[in-house]
Parts: sequence; structure tokens; C-alpha cells
Amino acid sequence: MTATGTHDTGELLRYACRQAGLDADGAEPIRLGENAIFRLPGGIVARISRPGQQDAARREVRIAQWLADHDIPAVRALDGLDQPVQAYGRAVTFWHELPDHHNGTPGQVAQILRRLHELPLTEGHPFSDLDPFVRLDERITAATSLTEDDRAWLRQHLATMRDRYEHLPVGLPHTVLHGDAWVGNVAATNEGQVVLLDLERASIGPPEWDLVSTAIKHTSFAWISADEYRDFCHRYGHDVTTWDGFEVLRDIRELRMTCYLAQHAAENPNARSEAALRVACLRGKHGSRPWSWSPAS
Repeated sequence: MTATGTHDTGELLRYACRQAGLDADGAEPIRLGENAIFRLPGGIVARISRPGQQDAARREVRIAQWLADHDIPAVRALDGLDQPVQAYGRAVTFWHELPDHHNGTPGQVAQILRRLHELPLTEGHPFSDLDPFVRLDERITAATSLTEDDRAWLRQHLATMRDRYEHLPVGLPHTVLHGDAWVGNVAATNEGQVVLLDLERASIGPPEWDLVSTAIKHTSFAWISADEYRDFCHRYGHDVTTWDGFEVLRDIRELRMTCYLAQHAAENPNARSEAALRVACLRGKHGSRPWSWSPAS
């Protein structure tokens, strides 16, 4: 299995399961990336975080409970277990597996975001303020498949975006955010329930941050149709592209998508041409949007 420091994920998983009193026999990998995710017997999912994420994992478990207490359908942490479990310096959390499901539609994303954004902020909530630039410095440094000129440009572009974000125009009132709201993080079960996944970036901030993720799927990349985007806006009740701050959040989202892929391209040769294309687009070398980006797997 994938190595994680001096221990592979299988060893980490078995150690964490022993501490939690769970059975790791027959565990099946769901996704092995920055966070390794496994399916365990008994309808349980284990998530092994990247190093140094103990506090973030603990907060994600608290957020899942807070959302459950406020009737927002989202992934649920395993009950009756002190989480996260520590395994060789990694945080491991355990979750209830969803029933059979598929990615949500843009309209379903809009509906669940509207519910989320309407929540009142109760005292003692577990959310921190949105940081739209989290890990971008680290990702640019790790993007060794890019030319040094491209990496220097990305660093300068990041500094420019930080300044633009400081002067973001006034928009909708700040709310609870999912933080990474797109169809891949919204599941629709075969029974018709729509559920939020991946609560790692949940925070407090401008709701436009959640809305722009779907908007750019249409305006920047043409991954969804005009009809799908109109349905998204109708179901949510607002079109973020009409807001004066849209281009700022759009540009930050595109930068995040580029830096994510560029970091992984350092270890995955198949992603290198796509990473270089994305940087070239941001640098104005491929004309106006929509650009011919390929969705990251």
C-alpha cells in the first residue's frame, strides 16, 4: 500500500483500528491520496489524514456532529468513539458509510448549500474563519515539475490574490460554509437524500465562496451547461457572477485548482501537461475563458 512516512497505510490502519476496537481485516481502499480512505467491515469508513492534521481532524468530527444537531445531512462520525485516533503521528477518524450513492447535480448542490447557509451561528460553534489560501505556499514549493519561472509567477500571483481578497467588495452576509462545494463533495443516495461530504474546509465566511465553485464550472471551463447553471442559481436564489467580487473569488479558486494539480504532478507524470496548461491559462497564454482544462481525478 501507499507509504506514509515510515509506515504504509495498511500498518497505520491496523494500528488505529486496534486502538478503536475495530476490525481492519478485509479493509478495502476507497481512495489513496493526501488522505487515505478505507472501507471497513460493518459499514464503517476510516480516513487517515496527512501528517500534522490532528487538530483539523478533531475539528472535522466536531463539525459533523454540529451539522447533525442542526439537521443538515452530512457524513457522520462513528458514535461512541473518542476521535481522532492517533497512529504513528497521523490522525485517523472513523465514519458511517453512506448507502449506495452517486455525485449530486448542480441543482442538488444549490439546494443543500441554501440550507447550510441559512443556519444560525449558535454559541460554541466549531467553525473557524475561511482561509482561501490555506496550503498554497506549500503546494507551489512542492510543484517541482513546473519551471522555476512558472513557480515564481505563481508566488507573485498568490501575493496579488491575497491583496485583492483583503479588499473584497461587500456581498451577502457571512455564513457557515462548506468550503469546497462541488458535485464531487455532494452525494445523492439512491433513496434521494443529498449529503455533504468532506468537511475539512468547513468554515465561516462569504457564501459566495461556496457558490463560485459551481459558477466557474460553467464560466471558466464549460464543464456544466448554461441550463445546469441557471438551475443552480434558481434553486439557490442568487447568481454569484453578478456580484462585483466574483472575479476575485473566481481567480482564487482557479489558483487553488492549479496549485493542487501542480503539486501532484511532481509525483504523477500523467498530470504534468495539465498542470502546465493551467499555469499558462492563468498567465494569459491561452486566450479568454472558457479554458480546456480537464477535471482532476
